[in-house]
Amino acid sequence: MLALRKLRVPHSTVLLRRGNATLQSATDTVPNVPPPVPAPVKAKAAPAPTPGAEPEHTTSGRRRFKRPVPPTRPAISTSAPRKWNRPLAEGVLPAYDLALKLLKTDSIRLQTEADGVRKEIKDLEGKVTELGGYDSEGAREAEERLEEKREKLHILQVQSKVNLPEVRWRVANAMADMEKPAHRHLVEQRWRKEGDLDLLMERLHQMKVIPDVLPDLRPSIDTLEPPSLYANVFHTDTRLYTLLLVDPDVPDEDNASFRTFLHWLKPNVPLSATTTSRIPDLNSHTPYIPPHPQRGTPYHRYVLLLLPQPALGSPAYTRNLEARAQPGVPTSVHLDIPVIGEAERKDFDTRAFCERWGLNGKAGGGAHMWREVWDEKVSAIYKNLLSKSFFLPYRRRCF
Repeated sequence: MLALRKLRVPHSTVLLRRGNATLQSATDTVPNVPPPVPAPVKAKAAPAPTPGAEPEHTTSGRRRFKRPVPPTRPAISTSAPRKWNRPLAEGVLPAYDLALKLLKTDSIRLQTEADGVRKEIKDLEGKVTELGGYDSEGAREAEERLEEKREKLHILQVQSKVNLPEVRWRVANAMADMEKPAHRHLVEQRWRKEGDLDLLMERLHQMKVIPDVLPDLRPSIDTLEPPSLYANVFHTDTRLYTLLLVDPDVPDEDNASFRTFLHWLKPNVPLSATTTSRIPDLNSHTPYIPPHPQRGTPYHRYVLLLLPQPALGSPAYTRNLEARAQPGVPTSVHLDIPVIGEAERKDFDTRAFCERWGLNGKAGGGAHMWREVWDEKVSAIYKNLLSKSFFLPYRRRCF
């Protein structure tokens, strides 16, 4: 996209010359009158510059002036939005005008096609109702056709807006409206294609988080590190997730192996595409305990997971389920997971926990990980949070 630059046009000037008491234009002439002789002026020493001040430019016989400071660009965000303005005015570049016209024409055509698909969806919904609901016999075929139509509608909604310059400008300037399909698509595309997801998956595999913690994980939401947790979600319905923070690298000397310690657990976390602020109330279930790697052990992997809970009334999340969702009403099963006690934290089986409660990393979710090693601050965690005034260093063994 072309950058809009502000051109400075100099004002027309008239060359002036200074006399003793008059100021005349260089084009004015006075016949038979010699020019006045200027009085001698005693030169003055220039004052010393002030440290940190803007240097002043001076010329002989002219008034001093300060160099103008260029204006700074104001911050742009959803709270302080700015309107998109085309970089070129109409008529400056005919090829650019034609390109915009073609994009808008294509957008209108796709929106018209999307309106036709919406009508088909409405007719199919009426047919399902006549058959006695979505769970009745004979409604399965209509339900499958509805899913196909809704998938097509989603594609048309994205394609009709995704190439418009104003849409891409808003997303690039942190003003994405996550209720709009094209905006969600561009945000998700940036996460998937600009390296963030690839780097995450590379770390999860290189650090053996997969398969040590979960046999498989296919993230579908973007998460940032705790304890202030944020998520970029790309579905419009409100789904419930279970948050887990585990350390799979706690030494188990008796079995010459490792155990998993549960640092954090919070089920039934509601998330949707409109969730843009920090996720609240995450410490109201199994409270967060900071990482505390044992002294003498190598780096510990700390794995944060947001796993989707089972879909409500459906074997999986579908476009139909998303379209029929009511605002703020979860489309997921509410899980009555009990608070995990201290003894259960020390030998937490992540796989067994996920299997028991129907949490499936293959169905999506979010992940984040980092590594830590012991330092002096860990002693305070043991003393203040784990009720231990001292701890034995880890005795290295050859496993």
